[in-house]
Amino acid sequence: MSTQTSQLLAAAAPRTVNVVRGVSDDQLDLPTPCSDYLVRDLLNHLFQVVVNFQDLAEKRQVEWAEKPDHLGDGWRDRFEVETGRLIDAWSDPSTLEGVSPGMGMPQPVIGGMALLDLTVHGWDLAVATGQPYHPAPEAVAELHALVEQLGPTARKMGVFADPPPTPTPTPTPDLAHLLTQTGRTPTWPQSP
Repeated sequence: MSTQTSQLLAAAAPRTVNVVRGVSDDQLDLPTPCSDYLVRDLLNHLFQVVVNFQDLAEKRQVEWAEKPDHLGDGWRDRFEVETGRLIDAWSDPSTLEGVSPGMGMPQPVIGGMALLDLTVHGWDLAVATGQPYHPAPEAVAELHALVEQLGPTARKMGVFADPPPTPTPTPTPDLAHLLTQTGRTPTWPQSP
């Protein structure tokens, strides 16, 4: 990534934090563009990403199999705090050196994966709950190359769905392309 990961995370985070703050309790059981996740599931996944990628910045092993429920009292405030910790964790340039012992990929790719989840899941949550979402343009620009790099493997592993056959234009073409490459339909939800 040509821009320091922490700077990109700092640009992207407030936008996703605002979306998370805007999720009301009565929206937790709504569907999302991630077909396996309701809003509550996606929030818990995003919490886990934000927490685990703090450890990955320090090249520590993380546990993905555990699925804790992060949506107790004050979860919106805790999400903002943990997101701030994520930015801080990636602020040391040494976090971008070497290969992640737990993930087996170069550290810059790991940092990019945190940025990708924060950005794309911010959009997922926004459209699922009827909120506006304007991603950080500098984050979206950096993520295109990462998604191109990770796409084939991510599709084989079921992390990304296959891109829709015909990308649908949206007011933010760069975001639309990024969403399409991760298997999302930029105009979600569509009528059958």
